[in-house]
Amino acid sequence: MAPLIRVALANVYRFLLTPRWLGYLALTLVAAAVMVFLGNWQLDRYRGRTAINERIDAGATMTPAPLRDALPAPTGGPGTAGPAPADRLTWTRVTTTGRYDSANIVLVRGRTVDNKVGFEVLTPLVLADGSAVLVDRGWIPPVPGGNATTQPQVPAAPTGEVTVTGRLVSSESGGGAVDRRNGKLETRRISIPRLAKQLPYPVSGGYVLLDQQTPAADPAFQAVPIGHTNNWQNFGYVVQWWLFAGMSLVGYGWVARREARRLAGLDGPREPVDRAAEPAAT
Repeated sequence: MAPLIRVALANVYRFLLTPRWLGYLALTLVAAAVMVFLGNWQLDRYRGRTAINERIDAGATMTPAPLRDALPAPTGGPGTAGPAPADRLTWTRVTTTGRYDSANIVLVRGRTVDNKVGFEVLTPLVLADGSAVLVDRGWIPPVPGGNATTQPQVPAAPTGEVTVTGRLVSSESGGGAVDRRNGKLETRRISIPRLAKQLPYPVSGGYVLLDQQTPAADPAFQAVPIGHTNNWQNFGYVVQWWLFAGMSLVGYGWVARREARRLAGLDGPREPVDRAAEPAAT
């Protein structure tokens, strides 16, 4: 009997060649292909974020490199930004020497450290070649009693020659307006091309997140923490999309088999059982 059932099912499966079921198959294959593509895209993001985390960890112990070994000098005129650092060099430690330009301090508002909203303070460091690199000197809170937009009291930058060591960071995307208020530039994002337009010299295309400074930095500044990227979230999405792709194919096969058994009469309705006719238990 079993071979006969298999033959019957094989004949019934010819319905898969009908236009309707070929359409179902095409939709299933397209959906599975899209899900595989999305999984591969998330896999690329996982690898990219993993590489960033590895650079962050490596930068904690590496010997600082000269700034110009990691970041090309700007070649344009005043108010222009140089090329961005290569991805493989971001978050590495660099060092350079110059003089702070206290007339063009940049306040980056709305920055959170330890669940408190305050400001990051960037100050251009003018180098020997006449160009400048923005140095993130750290985070400070707003003025006591003020709101999140009240300008803080910014500790004075050291005068004379200053040597800084820190992490090389890329310009942030977006940006928004850059305003000058009370003699200081204000912005929400560290967009170097936008900030460069407000400065009287060419500016490097990356900035330095300060670790150490000679002379020493003012203790009022709090170090800006470097957060690792959540690469495992992307890995979870990889598994999720690939599982969905497999489930769509399995689902198509399950629905097709169910239809085949119905057409073969193998899944007909069962006759109800008359419990009243059953002998009573003794």
